[in-house]
Amino acid sequence: QVHLVESGGGLVQAGESLRLSCAASGSIFGINVMSWYRQAPGKQRELVAAITSGGTTNYADSVKGRFTISRDNAKSTVYLQMNSLKPEDTAVYYCHTVRIGTIVWGQGTQVTVSS
Repeated sequence: QVHLVESGGGLVQAGESLRLSCAASGSIFGINVMSWYRQAPGKQRELVAAITSGGTTNYADSVKGRFTISRDNAKSTVYLQMNSLKPEDTAVYYCHTVRIGTIVWGQGTQVTVSS
């Protein structure tokens, strides 16, 4: 069983930065892709960024050039560096992975960006 624990959310002003972390524990062998999703009030959960074990990345158009996903395989941790934050980035951010066909979500961390 895999457990994901996010940290690093908070309240910031527009234009500021935050760094989210997601630590994986448990049966992590074989995990390839790790992702960040977000869900704003009244909206569907959406993919923000993803990274493979080899370092290949993918971003939502809305965050390209502002967010950077990275991972430390030795620490089983994935990061999301968020720069130039906008009020529309306000959401609960969730870490996500799939291991042997089982989808795993973290508990989420709130990011609030004030204008």
